[in-house]
Amino acid sequence: MKQKALVLSIAMLIAQLTFGQTLTTNSGAPVGDNQNSKTIGQDGQVLLEDIHLIEKLAAFDRERTPERVVHARGTGAFGEFVAASDFTDVTMADFLNKAGKKTPLLVRFSTVTHQAGSPETYRDPRGFAVKFYTEQGNYDLVGNNLPVFFIRDAMKFPDMVHAFKPSPVTNGASDPNRVFDFFSNVPESTHMLTWVFSDYGIPANFRQMEGNGVHAYKWVNAKGEVTYVKYKWVPQQEVRNLSQAEANAIQSTQIEHATLDLRNEIEKGNFPKWDLYVQMLKKEDFLALDFNAVDPTKIWPEKIAKLIKVGTMTLNQNPTDYFQQIEQAAFSPAILVPGIEPSEDKLLQGRLFSYSDTQRHRLGGNFQQIPVNMPKNGVTTYNQNGYMSMRPQSGDVNYQPSTNKPEVKDDAKFKYSKSEFANVTTAQSKISKPNDFAQAGDLYRSFSKKDQDALIFNLSGALKQVKNKVIVAKMIAHFYQADSEYGTRLAKELKMDRKEIESLMLQ
Repeated sequence: MKQKALVLSIAMLIAQLTFGQTLTTNSGAPVGDNQNSKTIGQDGQVLLEDIHLIEKLAAFDRERTPERVVHARGTGAFGEFVAASDFTDVTMADFLNKAGKKTPLLVRFSTVTHQAGSPETYRDPRGFAVKFYTEQGNYDLVGNNLPVFFIRDAMKFPDMVHAFKPSPVTNGASDPNRVFDFFSNVPESTHMLTWVFSDYGIPANFRQMEGNGVHAYKWVNAKGEVTYVKYKWVPQQEVRNLSQAEANAIQSTQIEHATLDLRNEIEKGNFPKWDLYVQMLKKEDFLALDFNAVDPTKIWPEKIAKLIKVGTMTLNQNPTDYFQQIEQAAFSPAILVPGIEPSEDKLLQGRLFSYSDTQRHRLGGNFQQIPVNMPKNGVTTYNQNGYMSMRPQSGDVNYQPSTNKPEVKDDAKFKYSKSEFANVTTAQSKISKPNDFAQAGDLYRSFSKKDQDALIFNLSGALKQVKNKVIVAKMIAHFYQADSEYGTRLAKELKMDRKEIESLMLQ
């Protein structure tokens, strides 16, 4: 027995020398055997009192948080942003108050409509979300690779996502019959569909694609003066997209080519970089436009709002734990800093609530206490308690106002900017200048012959799968109103003449 005990002691010592620290439970207690359950005798039933087994299985059962409804498939990396100039004349945002100022950040790239295990070669917008860890709190710039969006009102967002998601009957995702049924009744989508069905709809990878804030935001300086801005990330790497044939070839052997490309290039030291630009307009500039300036289905042409370089982002560090640092990363356009505010964009206004609300459902009410989401400058707040509350709080006063000298006070210089409207009324109506088709036509005419051909091939291929010809006729009519050649070429590919289209439109 002594010899057996000696052998066991030596084996345990070797195990500790070989593997380092002793395995523990979640409460820190050392684990004696992580290979065998405790049983009645050597071959009997497992005992419920095997606490380590129960904890291990319970933790495993809860490893998966609810999948994001959109942007489920994603990857990311850490890096830094270096400001190009001092922008204090237009914004109080502290990370833009000095040329050369460095701010750490996290980026998450994603596809939008498909599930977490889907291929990264699908024709789909790509998410481009940046979390700046500034000295005055986190700032999330949540955008896409494409500069516009399908809809302009958050009221339509759940319906749009439902149309893209699997059918409740067949469970088939991105069914053209459902997708185009929705969009044939949403003419504002014409511009975005022209982007998506061009080769820009399938970026070659995450490093070689642009990013866009899509929405207009307000920059506010210390005087309370407001400038409207739109953001654009331009990669220093060449922008590269895939044709449908190239995407099909990659998809036959890989489903995560873009994730691995980003990780491998950073690991090699080929750190990807993007220059951040903004376009600026004043409220008084809006009247001269033939579209609503805060409409997310529109771009601001550079001839009316030039691109101004704001700084450069470099991604130089891969995550060391994908779940902790990327899957639990929570982004929301409501996470703002002094000097940056939302515009009156109806879609953005809805996203301010929806994105943060989604994170509370997915990760819990205290999701901002998860390390990857925590501000670097610390938090002082009277918000308290709830599931997984870990922020230290002290003192008896956890409310305002108080005569007992509370530790926390507000600062009037960080008040929201003022908005003035004459003869204010409330309404539920379309924006005043929808102009749904002009920019889609401009985009079509800006494409090269090769890009136009690819667009017609991709879009007609999708529309050929739509069984209801009324839907097809409506879609052709949208694209025809954008550009007559655009619509005519689509009609020809779909073997539909004008008389048939007009007849179907009357149904």
